[in-house]
Amino acid sequence: MDSTDKVEAGAGGHAVTVEDVTTKQSQLSIEQKAEHDLTLRHIFRHHPALVWWCFYWAMAAVGWGFDAQINGAMISVAAFRRDFGYVVNGESVLPASWQTAFNTVSSVGQFFGGFLCSWISDRIGRKGSLLLGLLCVTGGIFGEIFSTSNSAFVVSKLILGVGLGFYLTLAPLATSEIAPVVLRGIASAGCNLGIAIGQLLSNAVIKGFGERTDHWAYRGPFAVQLFFCLFLAAGLAFAPETPWYLAHKKKREEAKRSIRKLYGSAVDAESKLAVLEATIADEAASASERPSLLSCFRGTDRLRTMISMGVFACQHFAGIIFVLGYSTYFFQLAGLDTSNSFNLGVGVTACGVAGNVCSWFVVNSFGRRSVFLSGMCILTALLLLIGIMDVVPTGAAKWTQAAATVIYAFFYFATIGAMAFAILGEASSTSLRASTMSLATATQAVMGIAMNFAIPYMVNPDEADLKGKVGFIFGGLALIATLWSFFFVPELKGRTFDEIDKMFALRVPVRRMRSYGF
Repeated sequence: MDSTDKVEAGAGGHAVTVEDVTTKQSQLSIEQKAEHDLTLRHIFRHHPALVWWCFYWAMAAVGWGFDAQINGAMISVAAFRRDFGYVVNGESVLPASWQTAFNTVSSVGQFFGGFLCSWISDRIGRKGSLLLGLLCVTGGIFGEIFSTSNSAFVVSKLILGVGLGFYLTLAPLATSEIAPVVLRGIASAGCNLGIAIGQLLSNAVIKGFGERTDHWAYRGPFAVQLFFCLFLAAGLAFAPETPWYLAHKKKREEAKRSIRKLYGSAVDAESKLAVLEATIADEAASASERPSLLSCFRGTDRLRTMISMGVFACQHFAGIIFVLGYSTYFFQLAGLDTSNSFNLGVGVTACGVAGNVCSWFVVNSFGRRSVFLSGMCILTALLLLIGIMDVVPTGAAKWTQAAATVIYAFFYFATIGAMAFAILGEASSTSLRASTMSLATATQAVMGIAMNFAIPYMVNPDEADLKGKVGFIFGGLALIATLWSFFFVPELKGRTFDEIDKMFALRVPVRRMRSYGF
């Protein structure tokens, strides 16, 4: 063999030739092209296990959404206000300070739970992390059900919040790692559908239990959360570990078994694994240090992290907690009776589910950036309308506010709610994905703490009593978030992780990523 044909000595001292490298590159190109050529129709017909396991991991988001909605909706339950609050002018009211503790302590738990999940999931895997999260969630739920004092209830919410931090980190992490390019946006948006379904079920359960006069008016909805724990626990033993995690850990045989479990026994697992390993090798070659949480804020990963965190901050700037989390209570404060308030609360979350389903039809057609920007503009206008209707002295104004809230739910889940998860799953690098998603979870938690602290003081009758005028505050914040989105939300539709890595490494401007060609 001519010496010019030798490139380097490979593992075990075997010579690696130019022909070997060319053959490998050709195989990788073929496999990458095959992934680009995959269609949703083909996946649903020939790889149903992929769809099922994406659904399975999205169920963690259902559990998160159920609890998130309970935080605000439980305030509308008279028995809960009676047992944990005090009487003002003949009506049971939860003190704003207690509402703040009740709502924010879960976010505090999620903040730490997300980082803990990131560290654990990179060491024992996504499945092992889910098991630990389930233990925390189950313990917290039982604590909620049987707590008889405010302090015990708050501690239970804290433990539950840690587990929910695992849920919110693992759902987009696992779905983005097992889904191919054509399914990735829909699967990631499926996490938001899970949240919407959880919120819908939460409002429906609260409507079913909420008008009771005994302790089960609020204990019943808490107990229903155990269903999601049972579902996830039952499937955990059968769920495949994500191939990306196994490839990072150099567990080749386990990674190939995982690929076959996802795609079927007929798939060329070796070729698919080679693409994963090539992307991981490229990232490792460009990294100057061992991946860590701090690495998320260095080099090109700083921008990727800012995008991943920023899209979730936009959700809170757009008033998600005010409009959805407090919708039932807000309707009561606006003057609607209890029955109509519960019905509208269910309607809000039902429209959210419908909106998220609609997002599946636009995520691959119009792309992430266009949908996200359009959504921010629409939500800003709706928030300002809610504020304006609060200063209009007519009887129809409260129904206009209610209608705007329902419409908001539809567009939120169809646009920025779904797209934030799609963008998160694509913008983060594969080596830092768990860390980046924990930072996104931390962003959700910190923003949740801030909003849940402020909103009770804004809307409570014994505090500022702003009611719908809060729409002006969030409308202004949403306008700021819309401007940020214009400059920093990328279009990564149809890109493999290798292509995304290259665009960020080449510092392609975010607004030009849609049209960039290789």
